[in-house]
Order: sequence, then structure tokens, then C-alpha cells
Amino acid sequence: MEQQVRIARVENRPVLVRESQIIDIARASGGRFGTDANAPFTDWTAFQEWASTVDEDGEPLGERALTNPVPHPAQVFGVGANYRAHLEEASSAATASGRTLAVPTSPLIFTKFPSCLAGPFDPIPIPAATIDWEIELVVVIGTRAEHVALNDAWSHVAGLTVGQDITDRTLQFEGIAPQFSMGKSCPGFGPLGPWVVTPDELADPDNLELGCALDGKVMQRSSTSELIFSVPDLIARLSAVCPLLPGDLIFTGTPEGVGMFRQPAVFLQPGQELTSWIEGIGELRNPTIDAPRTTR
Repeated sequence: MEQQVRIARVENRPVLVRESQIIDIARASGGRFGTDANAPFTDWTAFQEWASTVDEDGEPLGERALTNPVPHPAQVFGVGANYRAHLEEASSAATASGRTLAVPTSPLIFTKFPSCLAGPFDPIPIPAATIDWEIELVVVIGTRAEHVALNDAWSHVAGLTVGQDITDRTLQFEGIAPQFSMGKSCPGFGPLGPWVVTPDELADPDNLELGCALDGKVMQRSSTSELIFSVPDLIARLSAVCPLLPGDLIFTGTPEGVGMFRQPAVFLQPGQELTSWIEGIGELRNPTIDAPRTTR
């Protein structure tokens, strides 16, 4: 009987999650798949086959904290303006300032530096007055993808997880050109988790409800079916330029409802809780804390 494959990290070790039980991957595999952060993804095909047949009792998760399930990717890609409604709210703001925005014909790609990644319950530091939220579906690459055809793209995906692309809006837009990577890469600006779920566990991985709430008030709610560039499209386009490596992450973009475009604007403050969820995957719960102010 095939078992579910959900990968998490507990006490800096990769584990399989089965309801409220966890199975230590290195121990259960007799060391075949070790304790390294990328161990499940280094030989994904073999790992998935093994993990789907593991039939043993786990141990209770209990009070042990789940940490970032993919802490050390080689590459982290982000995608901007990838939901029409989000583009529309940005366009309204741009029109007020005399600019216009068009639906993109190719994805707006940037990088998040891996050092910004955090876990599903880690605090989000607030180093400035304009820190914003962005709920996103995050893709975890399982097998090397290079010049991948659109129809083959999902076969290169290990799984999906919940992510927040936290952004310093002032830093993002200061200077003569936008600084997407800098504005989105402060410590703690990439919460992930609570685990990685394989696409075959989901009824339709191209149509997942996602959203986030601030102190219980829903700020974003949409579906990944509204993506302008779908997961397969993003993988095909990215892999045409550079190889996607096992364990790499793709933040696929955020829907409408970010703080920057609200009237008046709303930004994260220390002492709040940001809750983020994606249907069939799980939930992040990240408190916000004060941090040394960014000086420039």
C-alpha cells in the first residue's frame, strides 16, 4: 500500500509526516538517505519510491517544532505580478501616479537570497516601517530540469509548500531601478512549511486555494488557478535559461490583497501574527518581532 509522502524537518533532521506521527528518514532508511537538508531531493526518484512504501510506526511529533523543510536550496526564484487581480491593484496605484502596467508576456523573475528562509512558526523580524506580506505557493524541484517541455514540467517537481515572500517596500523601490532581491531577502523574509507535499497528494495541484490573515483578519484569498504563468510554464521558461537543481525553490507569485496597495496602506508591525495557508498543504503561523532598524 502506497503511503503519503510529506517531508518536514524536526531537530535539524528530515522526517516523514504521517498525521501526528513522524518517521526519521535517516534511521528508517538505514542511512541510505541521510540527515543533510537536501537528502530527500538528491536522488528524488529513489527517495519517493522508498518513502511511499515505508510502513512502520512513527513517533509522536509532540512539542517538537517543525523547522524550514528546505533550508539550503542552491537557487531561490521569485515571480512578480503573476496574478491578474494583484496586477490590477498595482495598476490602480500606478495610474494614480501617472504610470501604466500591462499584463506581462513573460514572467518577472527575481531571486531571494537563501539566507532569508525561515521556518513555518519562526518570528518575522520587522526592521522598517513598510514590511509587507505576500502569500505564495512554493515549488520544490526534485530532479534536475534543463530545457524542460511544458508537458513534462510537473515530473521535475518534488513537492509544494506554503511560503511568505515578506518584502520591505521602501527598499524594493528605492534607487533608479527596483531592488526586488534586496527588498525581499532580509533575515526571516522567507517563511516556508510546514512540510513539502508531493503533487500526487493533491486533487488538482494547479487549483489550490491560498490566503493569509493578520491577527485573524483575512488579507488575501485566491486560487493558484488564477496564476498568469502556471507552475509548468514557470519551470519550462526558467529551465530554458538555467538548470533547476534538486531542492531549488520557486516562489510563484502572490494574489491581490497585499498591504502596500490598501487604502490606506497597511504594513506589518511587531507584536502581530501572520497566518498563511494553502489548501491541501498546510499552514504557517509567524509572529512578528521588532528588529534593528534598517539604515541606508
